[in-house]
Amino acid sequence: MPADAVIDQAATAPAAAAPAGIRIDLQLIADMIRPGTRVLDIGCGDGALLDYLVHFRQVDGRGMELSQAGVNACVAQGLSVIQGDADTDLAHYPDRAFDYAVLSQTLQATHNPLAVLRQLTRIGQRAIVSFPNFGHWRVRWHLGAMGRMPLTPTLPASWYDTPNIHLCTIRDFFELCRSSGIAIERAIAIDAKGRPRPIRSLQLANLLGEQGLFLLKGRG
Repeated sequence: MPADAVIDQAATAPAAAAPAGIRIDLQLIADMIRPGTRVLDIGCGDGALLDYLVHFRQVDGRGMELSQAGVNACVAQGLSVIQGDADTDLAHYPDRAFDYAVLSQTLQATHNPLAVLRQLTRIGQRAIVSFPNFGHWRVRWHLGAMGRMPLTPTLPASWYDTPNIHLCTIRDFFELCRSSGIAIERAIAIDAKGRPRPIRSLQLANLLGEQGLFLLKGRG
């Protein structure tokens, strides 16, 4: 697909109203997942997405979370979640173990994002990845006009107190997938109001999208 003219027709429809307690980006991820499928949610946090998928999509859901507090919160909800690190523990899963491998707002906190992406597309028949877009105009304004690291709704932590170590832009992610042979099936830019927008122009999506959301095709 041309790098400057990517169109996601499915993203043109309005997003379904998210139930109370679930973020709009998680709702958009859930909308990509077929009911009754096998899902691994990596970096599942407090289990908000996994809980929604289990109860409203009837998936066979599993989770992996780095923090013990997150694991405890998930287990308290009756979710099947283990403690694990995306950088080191995904290698233990067999090929095509899940229909979907989900990595939401976690890629930028991994030590080797490309290796993690390759594991996701090996484990899942499809992978779903979302991340804060470091090319958003507000981020550029903080850096260009103020000369400071940005503080935004999707990047709320100060530079000295953030888990993020590999920030990227929507354009960067497209280029990484292209150069690594990772096939993109759908691409959505989520704006500041939580609205999904079709990526018709990478330049505009990179400027106006606060988050990038991608559905990737599994390998093999």
